[in-house]
Amino acid sequence: MISKKMVNSVEGCADDALTGVVASNPDLQLLQGHRVALRSDLDSLKGRVALLSGGGSGHEPAHAGFIGKGMLTGVIAGSVFASPPVGSILAAIRAVAQAGTAGTLLIVKNYTGDRLNFGLAMEQAKAEGISVEMVVVEDDSAFTVLKKTGRRGLCGTILIHKVAGALAEEGMELKEITKRVSMIAKTMGTLGVSLSSCSVPGATRTFELAADEMELGLGIHGEAGVQRIKKSPKVSLRVSHLSTGSSVVLIVNNLGGLSFLELSIIADAAIRLLEGRGVKVARALVGTFMSALEMRGVSLTLMLVDEPLLKLIDAETTAKAWPHMTKVSVTGRNRIRAAPIEPPEAPEATAAGGVASKQMTLVLDRVCTTLIGLEEHLNALDRAAGDGDCGSTHSRAAKAIQGWLKEGPTLASPAQVLSKLSVLLLERMGGSSGALYGLFLTAAAQPLKAKTDLPNWSAAMDAGLDAMQKYGKAAPGDRTMLDSLWAAAQELQAWKSPGASLLPVLTKAVKSAEAAAEATKNMEAGAGRASYISSAQLDQPDPGAVAVAAIFRAILEVLQTQGA
Repeated sequence: MISKKMVNSVEGCADDALTGVVASNPDLQLLQGHRVALRSDLDSLKGRVALLSGGGSGHEPAHAGFIGKGMLTGVIAGSVFASPPVGSILAAIRAVAQAGTAGTLLIVKNYTGDRLNFGLAMEQAKAEGISVEMVVVEDDSAFTVLKKTGRRGLCGTILIHKVAGALAEEGMELKEITKRVSMIAKTMGTLGVSLSSCSVPGATRTFELAADEMELGLGIHGEAGVQRIKKSPKVSLRVSHLSTGSSVVLIVNNLGGLSFLELSIIADAAIRLLEGRGVKVARALVGTFMSALEMRGVSLTLMLVDEPLLKLIDAETTAKAWPHMTKVSVTGRNRIRAAPIEPPEAPEATAAGGVASKQMTLVLDRVCTTLIGLEEHLNALDRAAGDGDCGSTHSRAAKAIQGWLKEGPTLASPAQVLSKLSVLLLERMGGSSGALYGLFLTAAAQPLKAKTDLPNWSAAMDAGLDAMQKYGKAAPGDRTMLDSLWAAAQELQAWKSPGASLLPVLTKAVKSAEAAAEATKNMEAGAGRASYISSAQLDQPDPGAVAVAAIFRAILEVLQTQGA
């Protein structure tokens, strides 16, 4: 099946892409008649070495993203995953030479087409009397046995762009730059791994992987790798050649389809692995630098560095795709700040022990058991209007409370218990539900600090609802958990009347909460995630309201059993 791409046409996508890069970057210009982008201040480079690179399109932000002061002078782009034509490469060399530059260095990735086309253009330029040199980057570490063609050029190439650009900015001569970067290029390696292939515009995927497979050692053109392995959550780096005390620059490069969340997880694992082996990570570049269209994979590049080389890596550049890194070593930095000291708990006016403490434990335990049992049901209800995790969220909160109860806490007073539950849910429940419950419990605890009689429990409900409505912006009738809470609170107003009884009022409150939860299936969502879904699709009760009603039912059943 041909994958869908947001392109105007398959034939013109490479031209359109480079035109878009130049249109959005005033520092760049297109070379008329060619798929070539150059620095718009080209004439200011008179007397300095120019740096040209390039290759197939589809690797964005490479290569045009690395044009700028302190990096590349220009790039020549081919069609998707195809080497640029000799004529365009030669035109770029002539353009920078005619601007008065002191020679041109071609930085080429080791692919047959690139070597041939850039090499032929260089020979033609030399025949015209232009001073040109070429460095071929071979940083692929996937092959244990080298083939005649050598290693492929991968993401490590951008480090050569950076180092060569810094040397050119210092005014170094072409021959010396070529010699220096050729030596530096031998001190780095790159290894790629992917969960999927990619698809060239107008074509199908280049290879298929099973759900539990990963491709190891693949290139940047959608080609298969050297080994197919079972998917693993662990990151593995071939760093056996690095000795303890080695200092490296690390690149964690998104091959196109990974989320930033996944990329950060990989970066953490890679840094921990290196540091665990005594390797110092001097700098870490994490992001998308050299992609392979939408490939869901990552490549890891390591370059051995010393202080002089680090200064070249740290040198200023205006290239848009080069990250703004702090010029401080990653390794050796304290990554953890001590948590703030919590203020001491204020003494409570009312303390509850013995029977009351046991009763609170029983209530909490029943609530937790109820929510865990409802996990799948609540998730099913949530799939209609959310991401299907309402049950999982409530179950996670219940298990956190159960874990706390196993520690045998002293349940000193209802206010302290509600405050503790608020902190626990904010930390462990997550999502908007955790925040809403946390708000409700924090506010509800305040009236109970003075007294814990029935009027104050009713006041606690009012305080909790006020807080939820203030910050959550929901109101009764908006098809949220607030509907059940509000219905119960209206019945609990009876506790404020002299002579009111606990269980009869609570029984009415539970029935009202359950009726309100059921009624939400006929409501149009006015708040929360469901408000973005057409009401015609919402034919089930709101899962949050159902959960609240179940909590009230669990509380009632325990109190009835206890004869409260």
